[in-house]
Amino acid sequence: MFSRKRAAPKHVRPDDAPQSAALAKSMGDGPAPEFGPYDASQAPDGVQRLDLGSLLIPAVEGVEVRVQANPDGGVEQIVLVHGNSALQLGVFAAPRSEGIWDEVRAEIAESMKSDGAGPVELDGPYGVELAARVETPEGPADVRFVGVDGPRWMVRALFQGQAAAQPSQEGVLGECLRGLVVVRDNEARPVREALPLRLPREMAEQAEAQHAGHDHGPVEQQQPPQTNGRHAH
Repeated sequence: MFSRKRAAPKHVRPDDAPQSAALAKSMGDGPAPEFGPYDASQAPDGVQRLDLGSLLIPAVEGVEVRVQANPDGGVEQIVLVHGNSALQLGVFAAPRSEGIWDEVRAEIAESMKSDGAGPVELDGPYGVELAARVETPEGPADVRFVGVDGPRWMVRALFQGQAAAQPSQEGVLGECLRGLVVVRDNEARPVREALPLRLPREMAEQAEAQHAGHDHGPVEQQQPPQTNGRHAH
């Protein structure tokens, strides 16, 4: 439900569109963000995080981190699970001073409508969110998309289950999103290209063992190893 167009139009933000704290701060237009997702240059120190390359995920008690990786160690999917809720995370390249979530959200809505769903826009702490009940092979499921524009990046968060049906119940998964850190490299990348993600050493070793045993399930880790609070671009 999220694809990169080769000939995408110029991204223009409406004048009244809310600007994320991370994007505003990067342009010198606002105070330091009170909560994340943070750009690496703004992230608080002293926080234990799981280092997945372009994303640093805070260690939150009770949250299971499921990472789907290819045989080369490249991460293809990140899902955080707690109780009856899940949070899938993705991070993509974006312009330095213009957000792309408005445009992406409209495309996701059109995709869901074409599949027979009825997406609804909601006001959330990051601006406009998108919620719907969709059909899956296991039956109807609630989903809620949240987008956060940052300097040269955009985080797309997909809540599923109870956290999607009742945003007030997102609990520790919402805490993970608020503590997320994006490490954007200096490479020029096409808008919407997925930023590179990789397994940390401990999880890579576990993945190698699974592949050696022909087990291709997700790699899981609940207690991330200690990493530095800040990362250089």
